[in-house]
Amino acid sequence: MIPAMPLQLRVFLCLALSIWVSASLIPAVADDLVYTTKEPSRDGTGKVYLGREIAQTVSSHAISWLERRDREGEERPSLVLENLEVDADDVLADIGAGSGYFTFLLAPLVPQGKVIAVDIQQEMLDFVEGRKKLKQVTNVETLLGSIEDTRLPVGGVDLVLMVDAYHEFSHPREMMESIVKGLSPGGRVVFLEYRGEAPEVPIKPLHKMTVKQLTAEMGAVGLELVEVRDFLPIQHFVVFRKPVPPAP
Repeated sequence: MIPAMPLQLRVFLCLALSIWVSASLIPAVADDLVYTTKEPSRDGTGKVYLGREIAQTVSSHAISWLERRDREGEERPSLVLENLEVDADDVLADIGAGSGYFTFLLAPLVPQGKVIAVDIQQEMLDFVEGRKKLKQVTNVETLLGSIEDTRLPVGGVDLVLMVDAYHEFSHPREMMESIVKGLSPGGRVVFLEYRGEAPEVPIKPLHKMTVKQLTAEMGAVGLELVEVRDFLPIQHFVVFRKPVPPAP
């Protein structure tokens, strides 16, 4: 016969079991609430966020495409720089930096600040580091993120730029939450995304975004839409802002 267990010990074990069960269930429940799945489309992952299927990620083998010579003519990055409106001492983050194409265009804009090139592929960051040494650029840093976290310094970034990258994030909610955490109050997020409303834009559908979809997904993490500028040939320039807390 097994002796009766003291009441205090029984209460303790019940509480411990309850906490363990709850903790083990939280991630699955939370993920199910945020994402759904479907049969993958061509170039898609089958993972769906707020009605949008997430696109497959471009690999490090795409460096030659990212660095193509006719990119200025096709996408007018020089106009992007003119419209960013940054200060010389700002801290900028190029999320999904890839080969660093935009990273090194941004660096001269912030001679007293810096640009943080963030990517989840070490091969991309190694390429950026090589260019950094070759160009002798001193205000560029590389940062290896994860699929769920940019690892930006908390409250340390004035502007985040994402160029045709966000639609590939496998965990967009978590990534945006980490970006919001990294932004200073009033900090901005600028998206360049191929226009999803325009079927004539010669880009695969899952690699385009509509302003409506972007606004819904940014609203889910508390970012406010500031403006949409469509001065680029085939991309949206969409600006969101982290709200400034009211004065006490």
